[in-house]
Amino acid sequence: MTVNGKKQNYQKKIFKKWELDFEIIGKTTDTKNLTLKYNNETVGEIPIDALASKAPLYDRKWSKIKLPEKKTSIKDLKKIKIEDALIKILSLPNQSNKSWVTEQYDQMVMTNTAERSGSDSAIIRIHNKDKAIAVSVDSSANYCKAHPYTGGKQIVCENWRNIVCSGATPIAITNCLNFGNPENSKVMGEFVECLKGIKEACEFLDYPVVSGNVSFYNGTNKKNIYPTPVIGGVGIIKDIENKMNLKLKKENNIILQIGKSFGHLSQSTLFEEVYSIFDGPPPDVNLLNEKNNGLAILKLINEKLISSVHDISSGGLMLALAEMSMSSDLGIKINKPQSLTNSMEYFFGEDQGRYIIELEPNQLEKIKKILEDNNIHNETVGIVQKDIFEIPGEFKINVNELQKINNQWYNNF
Repeated sequence: MTVNGKKQNYQKKIFKKWELDFEIIGKTTDTKNLTLKYNNETVGEIPIDALASKAPLYDRKWSKIKLPEKKTSIKDLKKIKIEDALIKILSLPNQSNKSWVTEQYDQMVMTNTAERSGSDSAIIRIHNKDKAIAVSVDSSANYCKAHPYTGGKQIVCENWRNIVCSGATPIAITNCLNFGNPENSKVMGEFVECLKGIKEACEFLDYPVVSGNVSFYNGTNKKNIYPTPVIGGVGIIKDIENKMNLKLKKENNIILQIGKSFGHLSQSTLFEEVYSIFDGPPPDVNLLNEKNNGLAILKLINEKLISSVHDISSGGLMLALAEMSMSSDLGIKINKPQSLTNSMEYFFGEDQGRYIIELEPNQLEKIKKILEDNNIHNETVGIVQKDIFEIPGEFKINVNELQKINNQWYNNF
């Protein structure tokens, strides 16, 4: 805080307005020293260089992490029904409804919360303004463990997508980088490669890192944790009327998938949780597609062409559709493409850069024109209906039953 004139008085008024305690504890000087005073007497003086540019530097040895080979194909595994896989995934601790935790604290401070936790991003109104801030926090330790460079890119991109899904323009991130023992060359390699991926994604998406911290030496009994970078992103919604969430709005609306499905299952929720398979590379991250698709989604939102939107991430298309359905009490009649060679790859693959949008039928032609003009793959994946979530000929389940399944893990406590 400056200690000069009108600016100081203005800043004091801000703190007093919000009933925040504060004290002026110092001022900047040109001495290049940190000077400590008590009762106006100098009791300590430290050269700033010793705390900054001349602080000790470590040059840790690190090893490059190779992209792991794909060892397992879904074709080689025991067949499982789509419905059974969905129910298994919805029952998992990581995928279960966590509202029993989040609803135990105040999410509506000063009633400025426009979208509570449970959607892709929380949305907070800027007091006495038409603007709002979107906030999302993401991490994917399994992707980073398999290939830290790709995982670092992916987690930034997933955070970007979650902010976009709120109708906000992503503006900046903070990070919390959690790793094991850096004296281990492999762990140090995980750290270096993750940072390279994060840096590349942030630069391409114009999504700067404005703060953060690093936590090393995390582990138990000489076993290191997975590399776990946590990304917290914020974005600005210029008009609160344009805010968006994942809740389906109306029966007979069309559901489109934005971005192409290639059926990547290595490191997926399906492989890890249903088949207990942990090998293979994480899904590739195409930064050009990420940016192109995300900016197109923002255009559709700002032109008020879509009713809801959700990104496709952990669990693939099937879980994303189920989340939209459960959040709104509306069902979906899902299309199963006739040309599919493997339904599990299509519905549970975790290819990146994809979204689901809900739209009214009269907007379809205009939306497709915008997407095609931007060379963005899109396909109709379903229709909103009353209360049944189904793939005709495969399975049919009531949305209330899906919600019970999704709640059951935490309800056992």
